Amino acid sequence: MQNKIRLNILGLSVSQTQSGAYALVLTEEDGERRIPIIIGPVEAQAIAIQLEGLKPPRPLTHDLIKNVAMAFDIALVEVIIYKLEEGIFYSELLCEMDGKEVRIDSRTSDAVALALRFRCPIYTMEDILHKAGIVLEAEDEDSPVRSRFDEPNEPVVSNQAYENYTLAELNEMLHEAIRNEDYEKASIIRDELSRRKK
Repeated sequence: MQNKIRLNILGLSVSQTQSGAYALVLTEEDGERRIPIIIGPVEAQAIAIQLEGLKPPRPLTHDLIKNVAMAFDIALVEVIIYKLEEGIFYSELLCEMDGKEVRIDSRTSDAVALALRFRCPIYTMEDILHKAGIVLEAEDEDSPVRSRFDEPNEPVVSNQAYENYTLAELNEMLHEAIRNEDYEKASIIRDELSRRKK
C-alpha cells in the first residue's frame, strides 16, 4: 500500500458557476498541493458549522452519528480518500470497536464532516494528489479561501465544455480559475487534463 499523505481543511468557497454548489478545499500538510472537491449545500453547511465552532440547538445528522458512536464506544480513527474515478472522490472511515478495526464506505463530504467532529486525521494517497492536486502560484497564496458556507454522484459540470481546447489553453484556464478562487472550474479542467494524459 502506498504511503498515506495527511490533509488539512483549508476551507470552503462558494461555486462561481453552479448555483448551490461549494468547493471544499483540502491541502496536503507537508506540501503545496490542494484538492478542491465539489459538494452540495447540506454537507457544506455541516462542515462550515464545525469549522466556525457554531453549536446548533439540536444535533445535526453528523452530530447524531458521533453521539451514537460514542454511546457504543466506537472511535473514528481516521478518514482516507482512497480513490478518484471520473471526477468522484471515494472515502472510507476507519473505526475501532472492542479492539477491532472496521472500514466503512462514505461520501467524502460526509467523511470530512465526521473527521471534524471526531478530531481525527484525513489522509489520501500520492496517486490521488498527483492526479487531483493543484498548486497555487506564489502571488495567489495571499488570497484566502473563505470559510463560508451533497457531494453529487457525478461531476456538477461536464468535461465536454473543455474538449475542444488545446493543452496549453487548458493549463492557462486552470491557472486563471485558481487565481479567481473558482475551485469548481479548476477541478473540471483538471479532470479534463487528467483524462487526456491516460
